[in-house]
Amino acid sequence: MGKLLCDASSTAVAPAADPLPPPSPPAPPSPSPSTHLLTWPPPSPAPSPSASTWSAVWSLDDQQRRRLLQIHDRGVAWKPPTSLSPDPVLLRLDHGGEVDSDGNCLFTAARRAASAKATPRELRHRSVRRFESVYAEAEAADRDAVDAAVRHLYAPDLGTGWGVHVVQEVKLLASKDEREGLDGAIKELVDIGIQRETAAETIYKERCITVNDGDSWAKYMSISGSAEDEHDIITLQYTEEGLLTVDENRDGRAAAFGDDIAIECLATDFKREVFVVQAHGADAMVDEENCVFFLPHRPRGEICDTPIFLFMKGTAWCGAGADHYEPLVATVLEDITADKAAVVL
Repeated sequence: MGKLLCDASSTAVAPAADPLPPPSPPAPPSPSPSTHLLTWPPPSPAPSPSASTWSAVWSLDDQQRRRLLQIHDRGVAWKPPTSLSPDPVLLRLDHGGEVDSDGNCLFTAARRAASAKATPRELRHRSVRRFESVYAEAEAADRDAVDAAVRHLYAPDLGTGWGVHVVQEVKLLASKDEREGLDGAIKELVDIGIQRETAAETIYKERCITVNDGDSWAKYMSISGSAEDEHDIITLQYTEEGLLTVDENRDGRAAAFGDDIAIECLATDFKREVFVVQAHGADAMVDEENCVFFLPHRPRGEICDTPIFLFMKGTAWCGAGADHYEPLVATVLEDITADKAAVVL
């Protein structure tokens, strides 16, 4: 799961194909360790269009599937740095298999798409270290911009934004070592007649870390939902009328979902562009030509290889946008020229 802002105007257009019947739910995948994104050079030819994995991907609506099959058949054109190649490279994108919806899906999907040896937790921590290094060396204005972006995502102004959101969330971090003390303080308020959720909201907001700047973002994004984490994530959910619920994460299993900041850090670590292929559902009220977006994340520094592609699709209440990452496998198309590509990156 993750949070992204997207711009439909940057997407290339291809004619719609005939509707396809919905597939049956697939069996749980068992991806081969040999499936990976090509390294540069040499390119290998792509499989035939009939081998497309998109026909078997579960939970896509008809317009999403048609558009993704168009992109698969005609490819995407990527213009590499001149140090790699003077000509555009045509890439076919196949679905790389399901990953668990456990909050670590960004790092699990990136590991598979990039054929990385590091574990998802190691990739998460590498991204955080990369961020901390850049944030510490940034000018004050750049740090302020990062802090503002973090507040927008995790400590929003609850007086605004209701024209876009039905529910807004505030993220807090509770030290695992202090959970017993927090529970005791909440109980004291309950014992004098305060409602349990109101008491929890009060104590958590007073005594936990609010995720509202670069330093607290690094603590938040380090959390993978394991016993080794230093903090637990507390989520306060609000509607326009007030507090909706408090997710106290009693078992400490909640992980920090990847966001744009984390993706840029991954791109920098891999020295590769990362494109998030975001699919909007029919409930987003967009037409077929604009239901799939390619959202670029460039590394800070040189680009040394072909891009990493991640697929992001809605799985729950935010299905009109998207909230889950899955890997895409890119192979080189040799029989289509760049001017015929479905998307030009």
